Amino acid sequence: MKTIRLTLAEALVKYLVAQKIEIDGKVEPLFGCSFAIFGHGNVTCLGQQLKNVQDQLPTWRGQNEQSMAMAAVAYAKANQRRRIGIATASIGPGATNMITAAGLAHTNRLPLLMFAGDAYTSRLPDPVLQQVEHSNNPTTTVNDSFKAVTRYWDRIVHPAQIIQSLPLALDTMLDPATCGPAFIGLPQDTQGIAYDYPEIFFAEKIHRIRRPEPEQLDLDQVVEVLRQAKRPLIISGGGVHYSLATDELAKLAGDHNIPVVETIAGRATMLQSNPLNGGPLGVTGSNSANYLAAHADVVIAIGTRLQDFTTGSWSVFRDPELKMISINVAKSDAIKHLSYPVIADAKTTMAKLNIELADWRSAQSWADKALEQANEWKALCSQRAEVKGDEVASYAQVVGAVNRLIEPGDTVLTAAGGLPAELSMNWQNNQIAKFDIEFGFSCMGYEIAGGWGAKIANPDHDVVVLVGDGSYMILNSDIYSSVFAGHKMIVLVCDNAGYAVINKLQNNTGNESFNNLLEDCRRGTDEVARVDFVKHAESQGALSEKVTRMADFEAAFARAKAADRTYVIVTDIDASKWSTCDCWWEVGLPEMIRDERTEKAVASFSEGKTHQRRGV
Repeated sequence: MKTIRLTLAEALVKYLVAQKIEIDGKVEPLFGCSFAIFGHGNVTCLGQQLKNVQDQLPTWRGQNEQSMAMAAVAYAKANQRRRIGIATASIGPGATNMITAAGLAHTNRLPLLMFAGDAYTSRLPDPVLQQVEHSNNPTTTVNDSFKAVTRYWDRIVHPAQIIQSLPLALDTMLDPATCGPAFIGLPQDTQGIAYDYPEIFFAEKIHRIRRPEPEQLDLDQVVEVLRQAKRPLIISGGGVHYSLATDELAKLAGDHNIPVVETIAGRATMLQSNPLNGGPLGVTGSNSANYLAAHADVVIAIGTRLQDFTTGSWSVFRDPELKMISINVAKSDAIKHLSYPVIADAKTTMAKLNIELADWRSAQSWADKALEQANEWKALCSQRAEVKGDEVASYAQVVGAVNRLIEPGDTVLTAAGGLPAELSMNWQNNQIAKFDIEFGFSCMGYEIAGGWGAKIANPDHDVVVLVGDGSYMILNSDIYSSVFAGHKMIVLVCDNAGYAVINKLQNNTGNESFNNLLEDCRRGTDEVARVDFVKHAESQGALSEKVTRMADFEAAFARAKAADRTYVIVTDIDASKWSTCDCWWEVGLPEMIRDERTEKAVASFSEGKTHQRRGV
């Protein structure tokens, strides 16, 4: 066997560059971008090798390890899990800064490859700068923290180990059933050790995403259940996007007259103009979708893990004889709540199920009811978005304006706070995909970083980021990253002077406003200091302006569209105006009732809990 002598760092990068993926008949590099902040743990060996392949694997300089890893996650999501971003950090705090991004990727089933520096395997220089010592277990470093938030974890203590480790990491990220983040720790001395690697290890490899076929017995069982259904309902999840199965979803629903509702991750899997689209489901959804869930006797959950905001903490399903079918590549998701599981690819399964159902169709009266309910929801969205005079803007008005003003191909992105609900509740799907609400991990700070990664994935179209003042303050430095790198974004800062959505939750559960809105926080003076987001964005090189009236928003958005670099529009938001829907959500309340306000909240909570399914 022919070998080539390389250092570990050389071999690692050479292997990554050799990995390709076939997308729509075209072969592309599997790793489309790398984000790096260098320190003594990754600059001397790995940094130089990344520089050597800039024409094949571009590396972008981040400002914060957490945000650059989030940008890599958003890049993967924008590519529907078919291309992967890399994030590399130094030892110690540089590494642990990526843990939150790893949690985000793990929760949302998104690929992310992380390399972090690690302590010396020889231990001769110990303790090194930024090393947390564990005298009871010297093999432990802070990198062990990643085990809780990764699908694959390894520490390379000998250069030969990557021959087994890298293919396993890639397979974990590319397999739809195990997709998630992979972490590899690189001790500082190991990175520079040379080894005689087999040349075949670096041969170009073209990857394809697996599509597990459904078992016929499972399909037969599902067909039998569906043929007996009077009010069937499809729940479309993010897995429909990742399976590239939106056409199959529309065909299955249309051929068999089955209404469809969407999860947050499944938003924009079906056009709003489709008469069978019943709207978004759950706490951050619509009365139309929640009505359909309450009356459905058979639910087909496709590509969703059915988290609590989707199911109203499992209270949206009201038929006591409900039968649930779950189509999912991940067994742990497919078998939830005593479902009829089909552990297989969504695209393949829907195509086969469509054939197996033959000419069966659900009752037209059920589809008519879905359309009636959806039209009521759409009318409500239009009403919420309507601008009246010079009142302080609402989230719904901003969402409605963006919905109207974006162009085909543009991506809309948000996360955490009040915006995910407002965007999900009010958005009308005029195009498939191009829509990213990070609400699995509900991670404040993802917005601007994610926008940067999405722009790298979609260089020919705009990415519109909606971010609250709270999230902006947590992570905003990738405004500078986007200006510096030439990746223009449109960033809409919705300023409601605090963590307003949590203040709402605080009040709705019988608690007094405290430590959320700026005016309710402990401070040194009576004056409430406000951030000048326009100046702050401009200080990072962006163009920026403040809109004081929604009547002026369209003109500002047009200027942002025409700009040659990242453009930030700041709008004050009324913290008292919220979109709502009829859906219960379980949130911990005190058993001991101290006052009338708490008593009212607990009574409302207790009434909603009566509809909660008991784990089946």
